[in-house]
Amino acid sequence: MIVVTGATGRLGRSTVEALLERGFPAAELAVAVRSPEKAADLAARGVEVRTGDFDRPETLAAAFAGADKLLLVSANAHDNALRIAQHTKAVAAAQEAGVGQIVYTSIVEADTNPVGLAPVHKTTEELIRATGIPFVFLRNTWYFENYTAGVPGAVERGGIVGTAADGRIAAASIADFAEAAAVVLTTDGHAGKVYELTGDSAWTLADLAAEVSRQSGTEVSYTDLPAEQLAEILNGAGLPGGLVDLLVDAEIHTRGGALGLVTADLRTLIGRPATTLSDAVAEALKN
Repeated sequence: MIVVTGATGRLGRSTVEALLERGFPAAELAVAVRSPEKAADLAARGVEVRTGDFDRPETLAAAFAGADKLLLVSANAHDNALRIAQHTKAVAAAQEAGVGQIVYTSIVEADTNPVGLAPVHKTTEELIRATGIPFVFLRNTWYFENYTAGVPGAVERGGIVGTAADGRIAAASIADFAEAAAVVLTTDGHAGKVYELTGDSAWTLADLAAEVSRQSGTEVSYTDLPAEQLAEILNGAGLPGGLVDLLVDAEIHTRGGALGLVTADLRTLIGRPATTLSDAVAEALKN
């Protein structure tokens, strides 16, 4: 039995789809979700839908019961202390439930990465190690979708703004990371492994603007702003304050190479090249 948390979110849902596409039996797959009604379509396909809410720890042990492998998708709270508290409860519940292996979605170079989100993942990895449960850490770098979701608007405005300067980003797509998770969950030989999952090449926000210009036929420029000004723009767009802080912090540290690591781990796991910048932009413009 494989149990996947966060299966109504982007990565969790994509991983469930990747598992089913690989032929993993729906009857041997369960999802632990906060709102089971949002996973009704998965239930209709034979996947067991369980209530598992990180904010209601009393639900978690039952949600993880019988799991030979548990994909613990990191929580999406914007407050680090809250996230650590949620993960602490989830790891304790996995231990109580007798989970056979924990596969955790972490962040690239979690133990040394300077981005503000990294301590959450470093702490969670330490919690998992301390249980003695066999583990696999999938240290995902940033999603392409974090950037390409704004591509249509960038074409309308004729510009992309940020504060990453010429820092490089080795992003990959959610589908890439989901496929890697599905491979790890359905094949042997991964216990104890720490995978640094990145794209095959790194690019700058200026490169992103140039690629959007090329594919759209509209001139799109990149403007580098002071961090405070970028925060004002994001706040003005209605983003939650915690998310604004996270995004601006990540861009500040991107300048120093926090998201520029390139490894072969992702393409090796999925058996193909990772999604390219060109492909990601094309997908964004198509949609």
